[in-house]
Amino acid sequence: MSRIFKGRVVLGGNLKEEAVVTKEGLNILASFQKSALKKSKNVICSDQNNKDLYNKNLTNKIICLPQTIGSTTGGMVLQAIVELGIGPSAMLFSEHIDSLAAAGIILAEVWNGKKIITIDQLGNEFLEYVKTGQKIEIKDDGTVIVE
Repeated sequence: MSRIFKGRVVLGGNLKEEAVVTKEGLNILASFQKSALKKSKNVICSDQNNKDLYNKNLTNKIICLPQTIGSTTGGMVLQAIVELGIGPSAMLFSEHIDSLAAAGIILAEVWNGKKIITIDQLGNEFLEYVKTGQKIEIKDDGTVIVE
């Protein structure tokens, strides 16, 4: 049975893809930098402090999270993995988007013309409901359907 959530559109689009879920803050630098520096074909989360995502493939996935955490260079790392073609397809935030993620998402679109569909303010109920491996459909108006 599907469940529908509605959030605020930060960067809209339509997409259907697999979810990876963390209930912790996503440290962009710790999670993505190793794959970016190696110019890997996929981002394998290298943040061993994030038990939900560690060693999981994040490329072309919908990352469901409360917010990002870590260094101010996180935005540049996010932009770099998008430029390399190994970034996530979308980011769905239970809370307000934070400045680290917003910077990377904006830089990726402006500098590289590549979009990470982003919806925020989906609520804690969304993050409790969605599980890694579930398919999620995102609509341009901020509707998120978890299958």
